[in-house]
Amino acid sequence: MTDESDVDESDVVNAVIAGELALLDPAVRASRAEIVRLLDPEFVEVGCSGRRYTYDDMVAWLPDHAGSAADGPRYDPSAMTGVVLAPGLVQLRYETVFDGGRARRTSLWRKRDEETGWRMFYHQGTLVPPDID
Repeated sequence: MTDESDVDESDVVNAVIAGELALLDPAVRASRAEIVRLLDPEFVEVGCSGRRYTYDDMVAWLPDHAGSAADGPRYDPSAMTGVVLAPGLVQLRYETVFDGGRARRTSLWRKRDEETGWRMFYHQGTLVPPDID
């Protein structure tokens, strides 16, 4: 077992970014098995609408939501950055464009053990009005 303190911080952030990008991929979003693998059982999201979503909500809802179909709209992420807040806890910040709308996003990923690996614990999206840079 590797101690997180022995791992380069950029490697940790890159691993979490890979997980975030996977969750934006329509093929992953359409797979309940992949969603279960990547979301922490205590997951919570505050969506762009202000609605609160739980783990159970997302497992049930995400495969049928826009952005989960190969021939539908896709999330286009940009400017993704991350920081290790503590051992086993990483924050990501980035923007997406989806179906003409832009949002600023932040996610917290945590790693409880090697077996389950990195999982998204919290996510928030905030719509950006067209007149804001």
